Amino acid sequence: MASTIIPCLRYRDALHMVDWLCEAFGFEKQAVYADGDTVHHAQLTYGDGMIMLGSSGGDSEWGKLIADLEDTGRRETQSPCVIVADADAHYARAKAAGAQIAIEIADQGYGGRGYACRDPEGHLWWFGSYDPWQDTAQA
Repeated sequence: MASTIIPCLRYRDALHMVDWLCEAFGFEKQAVYADGDTVHHAQLTYGDGMIMLGSSGGDSEWGKLIADLEDTGRRETQSPCVIVADADAHYARAKAAGAQIAIEIADQGYGGRGYACRDPEGHLWWFGSYDPWQDTAQA
């Protein structure tokens, strides 16, 4: 069985963010388990990749282990990196939806083209065309 790593994120308004991530970044809803405004667990896919997310809060065992961005001064300790076919088109879509661009789109010295942005709750994302699986296989 192949290993799969799935980033997990927490949001204050997770229900809204599920829709925003689909609109702005092109994710698709696979599953959303919610009671009212509280998202206990959601799965969003992008191609063969996936993220999971839920509502912020320390009520659950997992929630007690996760800090909100406000607790860290909006500094991330990790961020999702998503491979996209057309970085320029993705950049335009995200920017039009209100993503805050943190690093402008540019060709990267290691290959591909990419940019960094923040979603409305401040999580940092990297989107780019560099595919380390393809590029290392050719090296």
